[in-house]
Amino acid sequence: MTLEAFLQHLVNAISLGSIYALIAIGYSLVYGILRLINFAHGDIFTYGIYFAFYGVILLRLPWWGAYIFSIFATMLLGVTVERIAYRPLRNAPRISLLITAIGVSFFLTNFATVVFGGRPKSFNPQTGVYPREFLRMIIFGNVRIPILTLITIVVAAVAMLILTWIVYKTKTGMAMRAISRDIATTKLMGVNVDRIISFTFAVGSALAAIGGILWAMRFPQVYPYTGFIPGLKAFIAAVVGGIGSIQGAMTGGFVLGAAEVMIVAFAPSIAGYRDAFAYVILLLILLVKPTGILGVEIAEKV
Repeated sequence: MTLEAFLQHLVNAISLGSIYALIAIGYSLVYGILRLINFAHGDIFTYGIYFAFYGVILLRLPWWGAYIFSIFATMLLGVTVERIAYRPLRNAPRISLLITAIGVSFFLTNFATVVFGGRPKSFNPQTGVYPREFLRMIIFGNVRIPILTLITIVVAAVAMLILTWIVYKTKTGMAMRAISRDIATTKLMGVNVDRIISFTFAVGSALAAIGGILWAMRFPQVYPYTGFIPGLKAFIAAVVGGIGSIQGAMTGGFVLGAAEVMIVAFAPSIAGYRDAFAYVILLLILLVKPTGILGVEIAEKV
């Protein structure tokens, strides 16, 4: 493989890994606070794409206005799910929350099928969901990089930097970290725990919407089960990096994205099995370091 080809695949790997990282962070944020695997996160990812699509088609918003609408609508959806489905079970056994999360996922998927229809919708410049200029190429010697790929990397990087600033440089972020350690003690310190948890779901859902829009640009269609595979892979990325750790989710996303792209690049004969390698990586990590690459032992909340 030539250097140009390697650089081409490397950029693609970073782009795909950025999307996985954005979705994986949502899993890690919720798990870090509630010790809950929010299996509905992949469906929220799908709704983010639908909101952007119909923001252009039905509401006649410009593509950038539809994206802003999608992010806020998806945040509202995430907060609503937390308020209706998870908050009443805050003190219930973990298994009850797990079953509820699976039930919410099934409900959102089937609701999308009823409301939006099961037929795939085209998410491409012809429908006005993003400008044709995004499909142009930037050429460096023999390396051809789509502008869309660079946009994905930049948007994901900015989103991650903003999230890092919120978590580590603001009082809300301090409260989030405190709750992840001890909810009861944080309540005694006067923190509105319900508000912070709702904010966490809102942030995770916003990242899912951003990841969903970037995913739909890369794979230009949306249907009710769009979020199943990327959601599952993002969950694997979160576990590989260290579930509950923001930096771990980022690391796991990039590891998974690099593995997928490089397997196709170096071994095209087994490209059809690239999805299986995500599970192989998961198994290897769990055998070697069960807490993930950057994970630490976390005591179970009672």
